[in-house]
Amino acid sequence: MLHIFCPHCGELRSEEEFHAKGQAHIPRPLDPGACTDEEWGDYMFFRDNPRGIHHELWVHAAGCRQYFNATRHTVTYEILETYKIGEKPSVTSAEKKPAAQPAVAKA
Repeated sequence: MLHIFCPHCGELRSEEEFHAKGQAHIPRPLDPGACTDEEWGDYMFFRDNPRGIHHELWVHAAGCRQYFNATRHTVTYEILETYKIGEKPSVTSAEKKPAAQPAVAKA
């Protein structure tokens, strides 16, 4: 089970209290009336589905009911950070997470 930190409540809570709502940081067209059907369809339905670091929109549905963003690794399911909407992520897809080092016993 995942434990997710809610940046609004300031608490680490069970994943059962949260719902993922899709990709984060998708700008709405400034003039929707001027969009072609293809442009509007791209905005509404097409999302990135990367293997690795991904920024997602989440809601604390069974808690404060506030929306926030999370940076999650789609292969390991590890949530690297959570942050409020309007803030910038500190982990970006361009960054590589360092590989875990094996434990070394000292003699």
